[in-house]
Formats: sequence, structure tokens, C-alpha cells
Amino acid sequence: MFLVVVVVVLSLPGFIHSFQPLFSFDGNSTTHRDITQRAVLRKTAEVCRDMAASEGRDFSLTIDDSLTVAKVQRACSSAGTSTSVLSTVIFRTSIANMYFSNAKVDVVFALREERHFDSETFQGGRNIITAGVSAVKASVKRESFVAGRWTLGQVFHTLQDFYSHSNWVELGNNAPYSTLIRPDQPLENLAGPSTPTCRNCTGGNCANNLLPEVLQQRFLTSGYFSIFSSAKPAGKCSHGGSFDKTSKQDPVGGISKDDTGSSHGSLHHKAADLAVSATMELLEDIRLATGDKNFLRLMGLSQSSVLCFVIDTTGSMSDDINEAKRVSFDIIDRKRGTEQEPSAYILVPFNDPGFGPLTVTTNADVFKDRISELTASGGGDIPELCLSGLQLALTAAPPSSEIFVFTDAPAKDIHLKSTVTALIESTKSVVTFMLTDVLTSRRRRRSLRGVSPRSMSQSDAQLYRDLAQASGGQAIEVTKSDLSLATSVIEDSSASAVVTVFQVVRNPGRPDNFTFTVDGSLRNMTAYITGASSLTFNLTSSTGVSQSSSQSSGPLASFTTAGNLRRLSLNTDNQTGSWEIRVDSNNPYSVKVTGQSSVNFIYNLVEAHEGAHGDFSLKEGRPLSGGNASLLVSVTGSDTVKVTEVTLFDSSGPTEVNGSLQLVGSGNFLVTFSGVPAGDFVVRLRGEDSSSSSRSTPSSFQRQASTQIKTSSISVTALANSTNIEPGSTISIPFTVATTTNGVVNNSATGSFTVRANNDRSYSSTSPNTVTITADSGGKANGTVTLTVAASAASGTDVTLTIEAENAASTDINYTVLRFSVSSKVTDITRPVCQVVSSTSCPSLSCATSQWKFITNLTDGINGTGIESVTIRQGNGTLNTSTVAGAGGENITVATYSASCCSQNVELAAVDRVGNVGTCGGQARESATAAPVTTAAVNTTSTGGHTFSTSHCLWISVAVSLLWK
Repeated sequence: MFLVVVVVVLSLPGFIHSFQPLFSFDGNSTTHRDITQRAVLRKTAEVCRDMAASEGRDFSLTIDDSLTVAKVQRACSSAGTSTSVLSTVIFRTSIANMYFSNAKVDVVFALREERHFDSETFQGGRNIITAGVSAVKASVKRESFVAGRWTLGQVFHTLQDFYSHSNWVELGNNAPYSTLIRPDQPLENLAGPSTPTCRNCTGGNCANNLLPEVLQQRFLTSGYFSIFSSAKPAGKCSHGGSFDKTSKQDPVGGISKDDTGSSHGSLHHKAADLAVSATMELLEDIRLATGDKNFLRLMGLSQSSVLCFVIDTTGSMSDDINEAKRVSFDIIDRKRGTEQEPSAYILVPFNDPGFGPLTVTTNADVFKDRISELTASGGGDIPELCLSGLQLALTAAPPSSEIFVFTDAPAKDIHLKSTVTALIESTKSVVTFMLTDVLTSRRRRRSLRGVSPRSMSQSDAQLYRDLAQASGGQAIEVTKSDLSLATSVIEDSSASAVVTVFQVVRNPGRPDNFTFTVDGSLRNMTAYITGASSLTFNLTSSTGVSQSSSQSSGPLASFTTAGNLRRLSLNTDNQTGSWEIRVDSNNPYSVKVTGQSSVNFIYNLVEAHEGAHGDFSLKEGRPLSGGNASLLVSVTGSDTVKVTEVTLFDSSGPTEVNGSLQLVGSGNFLVTFSGVPAGDFVVRLRGEDSSSSSRSTPSSFQRQASTQIKTSSISVTALANSTNIEPGSTISIPFTVATTTNGVVNNSATGSFTVRANNDRSYSSTSPNTVTITADSGGKANGTVTLTVAASAASGTDVTLTIEAENAASTDINYTVLRFSVSSKVTDITRPVCQVVSSTSCPSLSCATSQWKFITNLTDGINGTGIESVTIRQGNGTLNTSTVAGAGGENITVATYSASCCSQNVELAAVDRVGNVGTCGGQARESATAAPVTTAAVNTTSTGGHTFSTSHCLWISVAVSLLWK
């Protein structure tokens, strides 16, 4: 199995002073991306190993730094045989979201010293980490996993920078500084503000520039950094590097370990290894707070996509609601408990004047209940708030989801079209519309139960067709009686590892021939053709066999027709190679060919940054018309794959932009395009795979991205000073609009632009209606958007803000998308405390016939938020809990653990309501005779990660260790 990752690159200036964010161009340095991916893969594999052990399943995978996404995905899959069609797209995309968020810190917060532990900002850096971890835990509790990953990536950056920017490594430490993720522990032995820490480097050699007394007294320090001023406190270390002006002032040089060429580059790999360990330690804390299953969901480890419905609930939609219920129940009942069960269920109802509430759940029965509660009523003036519901679904669903919209009415909120399009492009989600009873004649339906007759004209339906095309979905138009024939596309999409082989739209329509490649990895191939009833087609296989549309069942396919949809189930057995489909129609039509395969790719738009490290970061919005662009293609999971062509392909016209491929090491290819023209493109990739030993020549393969990439001559950028917002607070987001020519800001351009700012939570927001670029403004105009979070907003809620700018002629638009997490300030930083009450011992005879019991009291203190959950971290017994009132009025959770004497170890994890974690363990030892129950009070306090063992006098054969981690 292999996966191809495509990254779209645009060049913009910048600088970076940290581990390189994404890619190492010296071939020997470790990047933030490497550190993040190693830690995520190792911790994910550990969790899967532990879950397999508790369930009595085998887990055969060596957990080390050689892990790949494919290896972990397969090992964690309960059905992970070597022949299974497993997709790593969701897992790969989730990891990419984390390391792109990580890399973004070097752009958005480049000069925020506490974000990088520069200038001895240890308290500030720790505050960022602990506040971020609290926000992640709150997001997971709300099942806002996308927002949780984005916050987590930023936390990773700050934590990882500590090891390359401080002298922790130089002090000889071989383990992470755990206090950085424990707000209840003091930061100790920090170098004082006036304590000298460095001396001049000699002849460019900085190996010994830390003062001996700093090393002897084990003072913790970090380098100062500034691109504007050389000023720094007397005797203090600098970060170092060509951009750091402080490193030119005595003491000159630096202590950075960002890469092998840094001032302390000889310690780079040790710093990177410690950063991996520290990232894993942080992930373990989140795992304990959220539980194993939710932790794996946060990491994005899923074999299946979500099931997401947006449903019109007005009076004429009764049949549609029943069909949505039927098909969803069928998928749930067939796939529950299997690898193919949807990873989550999302439901958004809409009508007029309302939409929502949003349901996001992993519990199929909850989804069944919610969709069963939907009733068709009202209707009023016919148009409904369809796009408002779709906007909510796009921001709630994971990236690259498939969303199905059911409606028979036009959209009342058509003003949201550009916002929804921006979210489609940003999330790369596919939207398919199930449109019932679109008018094709003057005939109108009769009233239903007194509800006004409803109809959707062809012009009304065009809005939905446009959004479907932008996303790579379909606009399926059927009668209500035929809807059950069309919903087969929902069942198709719920299969695992679905890939798009080819897709094209012709509008206006014209007769045309299309070719696509069938490779040996593809299974269960399906073609979808939408168009007028007069449309005909002819299919020809690689062996020359043909079948026309007059044959509903033939040698190459069997197909059904429902409204404007023809669904072809292809027979590709022993017919790999180039296939052709000819479509004859002068009306608009679309063709889409899919299949199941482990071979797929993802892509992300990023910006190139020049400077000390010359790397990339994620870019929101559209690429600039006429500018130079590049695709960075990374092939993973197979040494037998060769990328031969990457193309920007206009799926609705003849334009095709070919790129030149350059190998840049480690399986990465740089694909360069010169002057990308204005237009709408999709990414198409071709290559060869020689993995099958039975083939004398490599097998060709072809894949196509679903989401369109539109170019724009407008640039929109926005920078928020925080991604976490407290309930009831207001955040200001400055933004800049610029006009470009051939990808470069046109300094002499002028003009006015309409500005729209929308958020998916309907929070109060202000923004200018227009901004104007004047002759003396250098081709740019600035503005500010404010966003006020409702005071009642729950911690962990995510909010997505889209800022758009459209030119005066309404012919060009661009946008930026920002994501925020609502996070209440956490004042409870104390972890739950464990007090062992009693334990019994086990006899030395047969363990199978004996039981032992462990009882402990767990408290969170008078001022704590209270114990929320207690789970077994180690042990195969049973756990029961109850709550009693303590003498001081505090709530005491009594945990009683019982197990066979064949399993004589237990460790419990107690989590309070804000995610603080305490662990408590016990062990029963063998004795000649069973000991009676003995009560022993053990008072404990958190002590920075030390392990205490308390032994009780005389003959009690119990060892209890209290582990505060």
C-alpha cells in the first residue's frame, strides 16, 4: 500500500528560527514535521498495542522511528491483512493538519518569543503549552477533533522548540523536562535576569560558549533573538544565525540546535530525539485524559469516513427524510462493529427561518434517534436556509469528507455561496446534492397536506450544480419516487479506500471522448454520468471490448438510471490499461470514475519562505493568477512507485498545465509550473508501480483530486494573535487585501473590494463592508474583523471564520479561513489525589481460583472541578466506582478494583473535569496464605513525576505505588 502526498507551493519571503518546519534541504536535519510524525506514529502504535492486549488480539509491530503511516494503519486495523484494501488518507491528512499547524507558528507567531522559548521566556512558553493542552482536551470532549488537531500542532511547536533553543541538552539531560506540561509544578533553577550565561564564540566555534558555572550549577537558559535590534541583557546567550542581530553583540554566537549547521548543531539530533520523547509524553497525558478511543480519533486513525447528512425538513420533504433514514439505517446496520463502520455521524437539519442543531456523534444509535426525530413541516415562502446548514456541516466534518444534501427547494441564503465555496476548497470536502422534483416543465405538484406547492427551477438548481462541481460532487436530480434508486451513491461512498480515477464536467455540453487508466490495485469500479435524458455514451475497455448506453447490462458494465444519473458498475477483470468513454450530448453533463484502492494522494496549498531555513507553511485561500507555482510530491509507503506526471487540469475545458519534476531527496519531487493561468483546475497525477513481481513492465496508475483549485488576482491575508478565545470575549483580526499581477502585488493598482466575514456559529462579528486600495497605499488595503464569542459558549467549541474580498465587477474573489477554539480559562491545575484504602494479597497456590481487591479514594480537593472519570490503565480486572462526601465537604470517588490473582498489577487513571490526570497503582504479591483485608491510609501529593512506594508494617503483602504523571 502506498500514498502520494501533494503539496502546492507558492513563493513568498519570510524567515524561520526553529527546527525547520516541514522539509530538510541539507538532507541531514530533523524537522518539526519529522518530530511530530514520529511522535504521533509511535504513540498511536502504543495505544493500539495496549488496546489489542486488553482485547486479547495479536499486535505485531516494532515501535520505533522507522514507523510509517501505512505500517501503523495496518497494524492498528483489526482486519489488517496484507490483502486488505486499507486507506491511509484520513490518518495522513490528520497528521498533516498537525504538522502544518506546527509550521504555521513560524509565520503567524514568528516574533512572539514565548512561542519559541526565546529570551528565557520559560514561564510564558509553559503557559502556552498548558493552556493549549487544556484547549485540546476540551475540544476532544466536544468531539471537535479538527480544531483539537490544529491547536495541538501549535502546542507541539512551542514544546519542541524548547529543546533546540534552551540549554536543556547541554546540561546533559536525557529525558524530557516534564514540568513544561505540568502547570502545578514550579519551574526551577532558571538563570536570573542578570545572570550571565554565555561567552563569545571563538573563530565561529560555539561548542563551548556556555559559561562553565551555568553548566556546573545547572542553570536553565535560552538564547535571545531579534531581527530588529542587537540589544540583549549583558552576558546573555543569543539564538544565533544570520537573522539574529543579538548574536552580533557580545557574547557573540548562539546556542541554537535547529539544524546541523546551527551554532550548537552537533547536538541537533539529540535535541530532536528529546523533542520526540517530549511530544510523546504530552500525547500520553492527552490520551489518559480523553481515553484510548477518543485519542485515536484525535490522531485521525480511521479506516472509514463520516456519514454526513444535511436535510431540508420543510413540509414536502417527508419522503426524502424517510429515504435518508432508510439508507443511513442500512449503512449502520450492515457496518456496525466492522472496519467499515462510519467513524462519526453528522446531521444538520434546515428550513426557514432556522437551521441546526448540529449533531456530531460516534454513537450510531444517537444518530438514529436524531434522524428519526426529524419531521417535515412548514415551508412558507419556499426558499430555505440550505447553505447555512451546509456551512455548519463543512466546518463540523473532518477534511475530505463527503456530505449529502437533501432538498427540493431553492436556497434562501444564496449570499453564502462564496463562503460555502471557500470552505469546500479549504476542507476539500465533496458535496453531493439530492435534488427532488426539479422542474423540467410547467407542471407543478399539488399541495401536500395544506403546504404551499414547492418547486425548484433550473436556475435555482444551478447554484447546487456549481457547488457540486467545485467540490467534485454531483447534483443528482430525481423524482421523489425514484430517490431510493439514486441513494446508492451514498452507499458507494461509505466503502473504504474510495479514490477518484477521473472526473470531468462539460458546461456547455459537447460530444467528447475521455480516457482513464485502470490499474491492478483498483477494485469495485463505478462510473457516474449525469446529464439530460437524451445523453448517450459508449464505453470501450483496454482490450477493445465496447458497450453502448442502449445496453443496461453488457460485457463492461451494468447500469441503472435514476433521474439525471446513470450509475455504471464496471467489470474491469483482466482489463487493466487505458479505457475510453465517449459521451454524446450538447447539454451540460459530468463523468466521474471511482474505485477502491490503497493508492491515493492528498495536497495542500503552501507558501515558500526564504531566509535562514527556506521552508514552507500552509496557505489559506486561492493561488494567484499568472504566478509561478510548484507542487511538492512526496511518495510514501512503497519503494516501487514512480511519479511520472503531475498536471493542473481544467476539468471543464481544454486547459492543461504540465509541471516539470525534480527529485529533491527522500522520495520528494518538486513539480514546477510557470505562470499558472486564470482558471479552475484539479490536480491529476500519473505514475508507475512495479510492486507486482508477476509483471514484466510497471503498471500505470492515474488519480485525480476532487476539489477544484481556482486562481485569483486578489490576495487576502489575515493574522490572529491567538487561536483560543474565552467565552464572552472579543478578538480582533487584522486583514490585508492586495491586487496582484502575475502573482506579484501590483503597487500601482487601485480599486474597491467588497468584504464579507462569516462564521459558522453565528457569533456577533463586525467588519468593513468595503476596503479601498488608493494610489499611495502600495497596492494594499487593510481592515479589521472582530469576533465576539457568546458568553454561553461551551469550552471546546470550535468556530471557523471566513474573510472574503471581491472586486467591484464581481468577477474575482479570494478568501482566507481562520479556525478558533473556544477555551475557558482553567484555574484548576491540580491533579486528582489518590489515597489507598485497602488491598488483599494473593496466595502462592493456584492463581486461577483466587481474587484480590484494591480500594482507593480519589479526590480533587475542595476547590477542584471534581473527578469526572476513573479508568483502568493497566490490569485485566473489573472496576466499580461510587461517590461519598468527605469530612471536609469534598466529594470522594471510591474506586474498587477486583481481579484474578493471575493479574496482580493495577494502575488507575483519574481525570477531573478540566482534564488534569492523576494515576494510582497497586500490586498484590504472593503469600503462603491469603491475608485478610487491611486498611491503610496513604496521603499523597504531586511531586513532579517521582514514584513513591509505601509499604505497610508486618505481614501485609501489598506494594502500592502512587504515580503522578
